[in-house]
Amino acid sequence: MFDLDGTITWHDTLVPYLAAALLARPGRLLRLWALPAIVAGFLIDRDRGRIKSRLIRAVLGGLRRAELDALTQRFLDWKLAHLTRPAALAAIERHRAAGDWLVLLSASTDCYVRDIGRRLGFDEVICTELRWLDERLDGALSTPNRRGAEKARCIEALRARHPGARLAAYGNARSDLEHLAQVDAPLLVNGSRAACRAARLLGIRSSDWN
Repeated sequence: MFDLDGTITWHDTLVPYLAAALLARPGRLLRLWALPAIVAGFLIDRDRGRIKSRLIRAVLGGLRRAELDALTQRFLDWKLAHLTRPAALAAIERHRAAGDWLVLLSASTDCYVRDIGRRLGFDEVICTELRWLDERLDGALSTPNRRGAEKARCIEALRARHPGARLAAYGNARSDLEHLAQVDAPLLVNGSRAACRAARLLGIRSSDWN
């Protein structure tokens, strides 16, 4: 299974996605009046799920499914090839050629991650999901933020559904080490020095896909 941001891609995907949405709908820039309060709230509580939800609500809240899908497809047509690391795509292809079940496991949200998974040929996508109300995007999280301990819980669920399967996983951040430590063939890629040091202590190999 593959993490997305910083593993398959060069960097975070949410901010570029929201920027592309604002470029397509510049009138929504007025909805960012609350941005200072959103950032201040994160500096106080450090809740990544909450800031993610609040940013998405500010930029995308109220859009219909068809409107959001159109924004997503334009964004991926424009940016996906530039976002993805060639070494990550090569690793995905090696696993596909071996007949492996490909899982994309990401803390980023389903408003675009599922489409990235489809375009890259993943068999399954597990990501943070958003709430909809009457076919309009609300923006609140309808699942836990798929990060850290929550990714580890996703690994447990995968093992339960695929008993006896040998699991390989790729992640890039120190927060990924918890779930990487649970699989048979973990690899930390593009990690910071601190993340690589922590990985060594857990017996997890590191590699650089830059």
